[in-house]
Amino acid sequence: MPHSDLLDPQKAALAVIDVQESFRKAIPDFETIAVRASVAVQGFQILGLPVLVTEQYPKGLGHTAEEIRRVLPYNFEVYEKTAFSSCGASQFVEKLRELGVEQVAVCGIETHVCVNQTVHDLLDHGFQVHILSDCVSSRFEYNRLIGLEKMRRSGAISSSIEMAFFELMRDARHEQFKAMQALIK
Repeated sequence: MPHSDLLDPQKAALAVIDVQESFRKAIPDFETIAVRASVAVQGFQILGLPVLVTEQYPKGLGHTAEEIRRVLPYNFEVYEKTAFSSCGASQFVEKLRELGVEQVAVCGIETHVCVNQTVHDLLDHGFQVHILSDCVSSRFEYNRLIGLEKMRRSGAISSSIEMAFFELMRDARHEQFKAMQALIK
């Protein structure tokens, strides 16, 4: 049996938190984060795993970045919110429970605000949280780092996109291994 801190494809989902157009000019590495989030979304989709996307006050901050939107299915449901935590969005936690999710891989913006509060609330709701550390950002690096540190100290597990993908596949004989490998190269 695999270690309980490894992602399990029977229990896992991806949450993409607030990677929105208005952050494009404010976040120094926005394009990199948007592309990485797109890769994470595609990988979870290839593996047939749930993907949830939130938008913080889209009326003022715009919608999800084009890099991500173009890999989502048409009419994909986005959870709009005004609370900083995605758990404040109507039906976000309900959807995770409905899907039987126990582990949530998290990526998004900003690490020290919406990502941090979402992670803490998910932990409080009993989910195991894996932070895709190579796919979170803040306007200032010190806020990114302090956000990551606080989440880890509270029980979130550090991860990366590749780490998550390989944990979910477990074996090079996985039927989607070649597709996943092509995605990360």
